[in-house]
Amino acid sequence: MPDFTHDGHVYYNPLEFAMAHIGGTWKSPILYRLKKEKQRFSELKKSMAHISDRQLAAALRELEQHGLVSRKVYAEVPPRTEYALTPLGEQAIPVIETLRQFGLDLMKAAGIKSEFYFPKKKQVTARRK
Repeated sequence: MPDFTHDGHVYYNPLEFAMAHIGGTWKSPILYRLKKEKQRFSELKKSMAHISDRQLAAALRELEQHGLVSRKVYAEVPPRTEYALTPLGEQAIPVIETLRQFGLDLMKAAGIKSEFYFPKKKQVTARRK
């Protein structure tokens, strides 16, 4: 496969290029959380327990630069900023959902037990008459 250059970076294949846009620890989870509705910075932060303000700001900035997320700043006091998926960001959601399912399958195969990811099914008991 021929390599190519974009924004001063050499890429060796299309997958590497795509992962530069949605890969890493935080970009895909941010996109996944924006799939249903636009959110403010604080809402995104609350939904991701281990991300720092700096990491979230950097990831949002990169996603916006790549055209996956739009940012709208409202001229209010205090200022309000909302983030939403762009059409390109919406295109990434099926890919992210497929990768997420693959990750869940790998977790199961590795014997990882997590109530969060694999909630126990409630048993239905039959009533006696």
